[in-house]
Amino acid sequence: MGADPRRGGPMAGVMAKPKKAVIYARVSGAKQVREGDGLASQENRCREYATYKDYDVIEVFKDDMSGKFERRPAMDRMLAFLRLHPKGSVVVIIDDISRFARDVQAHISLRQTLSDAGGILESPSIEFGEDSDSRLVEHMLASVAQHQREKNAEQTSNRMKGRMMNGYSVFSAPVGYTYKKTKGHGKLLTPDEPVASIVKEALEGYASGRFSGQADIKRFLEAQPEFPKDLPNGQIRQQKVTDMLNRVIYAGYIEHEPWGITRRKGHHQALISLETHQTIQERRNSKGIAAKRPDINKDFPLRGSVNCACCDKPMTAYWSRSATGKRYPYYNCQTRDCSEYRKSIRAEKIDTGFEDILRAMTPSKNMLDIAMSMLKDAWDQRGDQAKQAKAEFRRQHKELDKQQDALVERMVETSNPKVMAALESKIAKLEEDKLLLTDKLSQSTKPKSTLSEIIELLRDFLSSPWNIYENGSLLVKKTILKTAFKAPLAYDRQNGYRTPQVSVIFDFLADFTSKCEMVPPHGLEPRTY
Repeated sequence: MGADPRRGGPMAGVMAKPKKAVIYARVSGAKQVREGDGLASQENRCREYATYKDYDVIEVFKDDMSGKFERRPAMDRMLAFLRLHPKGSVVVIIDDISRFARDVQAHISLRQTLSDAGGILESPSIEFGEDSDSRLVEHMLASVAQHQREKNAEQTSNRMKGRMMNGYSVFSAPVGYTYKKTKGHGKLLTPDEPVASIVKEALEGYASGRFSGQADIKRFLEAQPEFPKDLPNGQIRQQKVTDMLNRVIYAGYIEHEPWGITRRKGHHQALISLETHQTIQERRNSKGIAAKRPDINKDFPLRGSVNCACCDKPMTAYWSRSATGKRYPYYNCQTRDCSEYRKSIRAEKIDTGFEDILRAMTPSKNMLDIAMSMLKDAWDQRGDQAKQAKAEFRRQHKELDKQQDALVERMVETSNPKVMAALESKIAKLEEDKLLLTDKLSQSTKPKSTLSEIIELLRDFLSSPWNIYENGSLLVKKTILKTAFKAPLAYDRQNGYRTPQVSVIFDFLADFTSKCEMVPPHGLEPRTY
């Protein structure tokens, strides 16, 4: 057996010089494909080299992803292509050694795999050889390429960290935002309308209790045509809702724990206040909030809002099919130890009873006028109260500054590690409280709506809650239920609804009406005989 002609030896001249060649080009990501001409420029340079060496380029393989060579589909196809040809008959041309592998270890492994597949590696930038000196140069160049890649990554990471420390987001824009070039800021997160308003409504709705759980938010977002959907059936993934609730970036702040970047005010426009974000986190961490049923539909809008009067547990709703195939809606209690367990109640009785309750809650025109007059008086007082509140926030902020300074002095004086850790924890908590007060001070005291708009909406709601409920969507009906009642309604199978626990405003109007009586003809003074 003679020596391999590629390594030199007595049979080196027996095998003819290879005439066929393939080109391998790679970029580190799809972004380079969109914004640059990396693959095309590599291919052109390799074709010029092939023409110079009189090679016939029979195939071009391109990868536009980063990672180890085992994960590159074009590399895998090229290796399979080489194995179909005689060993040493095809040359593999690469533009530069840095385009071949990401590090020295991967380079050596891939080099061996390519050799086993029968390929001969060549490049216009370096002359590959099989002797020890050539391999030393090759490995040194691969090491330099690895160092440059790692150095670039470090510099990019440091620039990103520095930008985040200055209050700028550097990661992909969250839903509801987009990056726009802004004078003095570079690429700055900017609200992406109308999606931003939808996200704002969803977050504030969850904080206020309008949405009981993430399933409610998911249904609300899926009902908005402008909101981007994840799935082809028009739905969104639950993870998207979770990410929206978790991210403080919607409150106008930046943080990234893996880089040690603590929460700080960002330069982008906030969609919600920091107080609203904290309310969301408190609601999510509260064990008292039950998850909303994901199968609530328009056929049973009262499901989840009507309890069994016997056990005070939520009743369920279902469709029952008769012998003729006709379907009938029913409610029943599914609590096993309840005396009303699985005793069906026609949905018509529950719906009719609820209609009677909602219709009876409508106040008289005189009471409605009085309520609107009181609302106007409260509105006039709102400005003064807002000014007083801001003055109190400033006082509290100064007090927190004093407490923080005192803790810092104590930490400087102590050498006990446990005491220092405790003091650091207290200082961090004070810093969070200061951020919250600063955010409250920055919030505008100007109302989001005018007095006339609020009075009009409130009058429409109070004067005809049933009409709004009957003609509204499922989301509107659930909102009416949360607004009009402060607890689920209790229903007894024999006697119907028990006295409902209405919300504050309806309770006030009912109480105010009961206390208002006509003045007797003789006046308010006691009679004399």
